[in-house]
Parts: sequence; structure tokens; C-alpha cells
Amino acid sequence: MRPRSQSSLFRRLLLGFSAVIIALALLALAHMLYEAKINQQAHTASENKAAARQILFSIERVADQPDEIRRAAAGLERVRTDMFNELEYRSQVRLRIWRGGQLIYNSAPALPDVLPAPGSAAARGANAWVSWRAHDGASGLVVERSHEVDDEWMLTFSGASFLLWPTAFSLPFLLIPAWIITRYGLSPLRSIAAAIEQRSVSDLSALPDSQYSELSPLVEAINRLMARLNERIERDHELLTDAAHELKTPLAVIQINAHLLLSRCGGIPGVEEASAGLRGGLARVTHTVHQLLAFERMRAESIEEALPLQDLRALLCDRLAAAAPLALRRAIDIELAPGAECVMPLHRESMAAMLDNLISNAVKYSPDGGKVAVCLDADPQGCRLSITDQGPGIAPHLRHKVFERFYRIPGQDIDGSGLGLAIVERAVARNNGTLRLDAGAEGTGLAVHVAFPA
Repeated sequence: MRPRSQSSLFRRLLLGFSAVIIALALLALAHMLYEAKINQQAHTASENKAAARQILFSIERVADQPDEIRRAAAGLERVRTDMFNELEYRSQVRLRIWRGGQLIYNSAPALPDVLPAPGSAAARGANAWVSWRAHDGASGLVVERSHEVDDEWMLTFSGASFLLWPTAFSLPFLLIPAWIITRYGLSPLRSIAAAIEQRSVSDLSALPDSQYSELSPLVEAINRLMARLNERIERDHELLTDAAHELKTPLAVIQINAHLLLSRCGGIPGVEEASAGLRGGLARVTHTVHQLLAFERMRAESIEEALPLQDLRALLCDRLAAAAPLALRRAIDIELAPGAECVMPLHRESMAAMLDNLISNAVKYSPDGGKVAVCLDADPQGCRLSITDQGPGIAPHLRHKVFERFYRIPGQDIDGSGLGLAIVERAVARNNGTLRLDAGAEGTGLAVHVAFPA
């Protein structure tokens, strides 16, 4: 389960793509604003040039009549004002006319003589003005028309909508492909994760080489880690196996010498008690060593080998016969319901270890004079083995922990190594079975159910 605080690489890449796309869109918008401003200046200059020439042409016939010139110029400007007022065009215009170097008409006397030109320092805090002068050498008339560059329309709702709508409309068509490409591009990572997730806990083999150069370092690092981990596990298991083998001989020597020593000291007070304690301790240590060796043997055996056909019912009867002396000493009754013959592919050594541990546990934990029920059923779907005792059982919240190596249920006073159920679990997996722990009959004791598919 992914922690809530963990960030998403997919989201990070998608946000990166989105940031780049939005940045490019803003740059394009800024370029459009700049181009619109430059075009507005060019259009204003063209309008000034045409209007100045038109006015000069209109007043040439009354060049020697200043009053007529002023009347004609005012009339032309009034026509323009009326026309653009209908269009809600609010930019200012100034018209000035000179005759023989003398100013005879100024439509906006309140404006300064020099108006801010585009790009000048004076135009930074106000709108710029574009001017054009038309000359007539014969009459000495000079017509100057100055027009305020109206670029405030870009800051209105309609102007912003005109400029922003193409950008806003195109963003989804850019982000959706970015989302698809990012998701598809990360799929090799998910494939590597799935390949690791599907492996068993004992499979530390190398991952196949990635066809993507960007993922090759990751795969190689994982493979190197698996190799180092496998090497260390092998060293630990070798150490454990060697230690267990080396302990077998000294334990046997100790048992023999303890028996000889105690036999020669008969009659001395306390010797019998010491003898019982020594024998019990040696038996526990010997049992633990044998359990360790059995556990390591099953770990080292290949699970890919084909299993031979075995009769599980016959093997169960053999292991019950081997456990009979222990049951007889404590007057425990073992009931067997063998059912039909159950022939199936089995690994005999691991199955024998599984049955020995389950049967011995059931006998050990049952009270004196108790009963152990063993049932083997077979049908076309497979074989099912159940072993039920009358012992203290295992609490439901501890049933997953008892399969851990060397785990002992708190408060237990019965000798054991804590390896029995770990060996059982590994043996069941080795034979492709499933294992389940339940409460015994009427809620007392423990019932172990093992199922093997046909």
C-alpha cells in the first residue's frame, strides 16, 4: 500500500509537461500582444498618411483663404468624430495646418507641441502618438495629423477573449496527448514492478535486461542487489548447516559419556535428578539440530524437479506407527480415518517431515489420556488431510506468527524448537498444497488442514 505522503512520478512528469505547454502558450500570447501593438501603430500611421493627404487635397483650392481652411478642416474632423463615435472608438486625434510657416489651425490646442512617440521615454507612462505631415510646395500648405495609438482594447474583455480563446481552446488538445504519452512511457517501470511482485520469496534470480537504455541502470542495480543478497543468504545457510552438522557428533559423545558417568555414580543423592535434566537437555538440543537440518534441506532442494507419484495414505500410516510409542507413554488415543487411496506427486522426505511434526505436535500438546483425530479424504479434486488435537490451541491473532522460525507462543511450558510449523509450511509449499489452522472440535484444541490439488 502506497503511503499517503508519497509523491507521484506520473503526476510530476505531467505537471512538468503542463508547465512547459502553459509557458509556451504565455510566450505565444505575449508575442501576439506585441505584434498587435506593432500592427496597431502601423495601421495608425497609414491612417494618418491617408487622412493628411485627403485634407491637403481638399483645402488646396482655398489655400489663400485661412477661414475657409479652418472651416473645411473642422468639418472633416467632425465627420470623422461622428463616424467613430458610432463605433465607440475613443482614441484622440490632433490636426494642425500651416501656411507659409504660420500655424492657422490646431484641433487640440490643449495638447503639448511635442507628443510622445512610440518607444520614447515619454510614452512609457501614457499612450504613444503617431504623426504624419503632408506638404504642398506650390501653396506652402503643411498638414500634420497626429493619432493616439489605441492599444487599450487588448485589455478589455472582448480583446482579452480574442487573444486568449485560441490558447485556452488548444490546451486540452495538448495536455491529453501529454497525459497519454507520459502514462505509456512509464509502462516499462510498471512491468518491472509486476515482474518482481510475481516472484516467490525464494526467487532471487536476475531480472531480464531492459530494452530501454534509461531503465538498464535500474535493472542492473536490482540484479546486483539480488546477487549480493543471495550470496549473503547462501553464506548464512551454509554456516547454519555446517554448525548443525558439527554439533551432531559432540552431542552424541556427550550423551554416551553422560550415560557412562551416571551409570557409575548410581546411589549418590541427586544423581537421578541430574541425570533426568541432562538427558532432557540433550534431547532438546539434538531435536533442534535435527529440525535445523531438515529445514535447511527443504530450503536447498529445487522445487522445479518433477515429483514422483506416492501413496500419501501409506506414508501417513508409516509416520503414525513411528509416533505410536510416544502416544502410548501418555495414553493418548490416535484415531485414523484413512479414507480412499491417495496417490499423487509428492516429495517423500519433506512430506515425512511435515507429518512427523504435525503428529508429534498433536501428541505433545494433547493432555494425558487425550485423543488425536487424523482424517485423510480423497476425491477427484485432490486430497485433504486433517489432524485435530485436544491441546490449548492457538489464538486466531497468533496463527500467522507460528510459522515464523523459532517463534514460541508466550506462556508455553512444553519443550520445542519453534521450527516445527515453519518446516510444515515449507513442506506444504514444496508439494503444492495449502495449509490452514482452525480451532478443534467444540472450539478446543487445534485443527490443521492441509489440501493437495489433484
